Amino acid sequence: MRRWAPIRAALLAGILSAGLSAGILGCGDDGAREAAVAGSEDGADAAGFSAPSAQTAAANAAFAADLALEDRRDFEDAERGLIERDPDQRVVTAAGRVFSQADYAFLLGDLAADAPPSVNPSLWRQAQLNGLHGLYRVAEGIYQVRGYDLANLSWIRGETGWIVVDPLSSVEAAQAAVALARRHLGDDPIRAIVFTHSHVDHFQGVAGLLSDAGGPEPMIIAPARFVEEVTSENILAGTAMGRRATYQFGFGLPYGERGFVDSGLGKQPVTGTSSFAAPTVEIDRTPQPMTIDGVEFVFQYVPESEAPAELAFYLPAQRAWCGAEIVSHTMHNLYTLRGAKVRDARRWSGYVDDAIQRFPDAEVVFMSHHWPVFGRERVLAFLKNQRDVYRFIHDQTLRLANQGATPREIAETLELPPTLARDFGNRGYYGTLRHNTKAVYQFYLGWYDGNPANLDPLPPAELGRRYVDAIGGAAAVKEKARAAIASGDYRFAATLLDHLVFADERDDEAKRLLAGAYDQLGYQAESGVWRSEYLTAADELRRGIGRQALDARAASALLERIPTELFFSAMATRLDGERAGQRDPLTINFVFTDSGETWVLNVENAVLHHWPRPADPAAAATVRLTRAFFLRLITGQAGLTDLLLSGDVDVDGSRAELLAFFGLLDGVAGNFPIVTP
Repeated sequence: MRRWAPIRAALLAGILSAGLSAGILGCGDDGAREAAVAGSEDGADAAGFSAPSAQTAAANAAFAADLALEDRRDFEDAERGLIERDPDQRVVTAAGRVFSQADYAFLLGDLAADAPPSVNPSLWRQAQLNGLHGLYRVAEGIYQVRGYDLANLSWIRGETGWIVVDPLSSVEAAQAAVALARRHLGDDPIRAIVFTHSHVDHFQGVAGLLSDAGGPEPMIIAPARFVEEVTSENILAGTAMGRRATYQFGFGLPYGERGFVDSGLGKQPVTGTSSFAAPTVEIDRTPQPMTIDGVEFVFQYVPESEAPAELAFYLPAQRAWCGAEIVSHTMHNLYTLRGAKVRDARRWSGYVDDAIQRFPDAEVVFMSHHWPVFGRERVLAFLKNQRDVYRFIHDQTLRLANQGATPREIAETLELPPTLARDFGNRGYYGTLRHNTKAVYQFYLGWYDGNPANLDPLPPAELGRRYVDAIGGAAAVKEKARAAIASGDYRFAATLLDHLVFADERDDEAKRLLAGAYDQLGYQAESGVWRSEYLTAADELRRGIGRQALDARAASALLERIPTELFFSAMATRLDGERAGQRDPLTINFVFTDSGETWVLNVENAVLHHWPRPADPAAAATVRLTRAFFLRLITGQAGLTDLLLSGDVDVDGSRAELLAFFGLLDGVAGNFPIVTP
């Protein structure tokens, strides 16, 4: 059975969607990680995070002085229409993970209290706002459940039932949100479900609604290309994206003033049981009017914006525009740190402008995240600022690039104009100006900045050794790094120490110093995800990589609906090119007896090709099985013995060559190092 382990790992790693849809459950701590905290610097908390330095406290105090923190209108809007807040809120997943806003009680004890020195005061304010949870009335016939996941669950009253928007990240989160809503909104059936876009926190909990829908199966409304983008955007890079998502969302960080406080867009996704439902109605144009259970909708099709497949909509009766995720109370990502396709800032801005022009009488804006905006004047100001922040980043990045500035130079120098910067909705809580300018540069010009020194640089470990040697050895690097840390120059200290750690990962003092620098950078970050990136890095330097659980069975409902072609595309990305290039061409037929599909797979020139066509009579082996059994294989519910001996599988030809084929697939683990070689 040991021989099957890398085969199964290869299939699982290649086919599971990006971390969220695969069901990342967070990082568990083992004894080695706990023991590694011993000997942490003075003033460290129980998890090993250092105390905020005097420089960090001063930087955060100065940051607060430039903000209108006394403006409480967002808090008033966030609490407007509150119907019920459950003080005992708990979402428990099948794997035992608990999501509760009670974990963030340290934020909400006194909403007027100043931020502690270990949290940027602007992020502290955003985290408090995102902690306000419950069932809210937005407008006549429009309600939202907020704070039960990263996203909101919206309810729109129809003539005979409900239209529900964005069913959250997991079945458990959706069920908890539905239970709260039902206590006040009644048991009328759900007539329609709207998926605003193709990110998992907006559809993956759908079974939690379907089980409570009552009456006939509701229609499922989604943007065109929804299924394609759900399966294709994440699946091929699923392992890398999932690992990096643990950094972005701080899964495994403790909650608290020196740990995780917020992602900027909300708290964390509730990653539990996944589900999926295929759309029955597609939105593919603007405007696309539709009457749903007696409610007039005007849909906007807004692809290639915040998601490759996305829609927004207007409700004329309530003069309410649902901006999905193309507007929110933060600058959003043009590039997301977990890894994703770069987004088109110009088109994104244009869609918001289209809403301004098309729906000038809008009195309320509600969104897939955060709280609504009320009143025509404030709605217009909010939308203009959201529109203009993305267009400013787009236009000014290209202006500077056309003058010869490189991505790092643009990121370092470009600042928002005061009219945009003073709007809290444009602050960099999730996306940031610095990484978004680099995204625009990449969108048009790619990764290369034109300087040949950056055309073929040395890899990190070799570069680290050369730098350390050039500076005069490890002791000299640490001396300079300590001086940088003492002066509060944490960015430079991190650069120096990163080279040293990659030059010699056994240097525990270098890792300790680097972790301390990352602590301070995290404490100063206005962006929730930048904070999580820095603090997760610090935690791994101190304690090593935690266990990251990929719950394949939880994702099986989604996997069942992924086209077979994508299974094999994912397998192709796991082919070990070195080993495959050393053998003769190999052909295997896969015949799926339940779906009637036949696929011919061929390994040649270190490339795995796959075609839907009749079985090749010259193939080394032909495997006949059901697609359902294949799903059991890739989710680890069946193994090598089942493959070769089960009555559900028939193998003609060479079993040895079949095993050789699977043996060419790389079994890369999901917990690869990031801050060490």
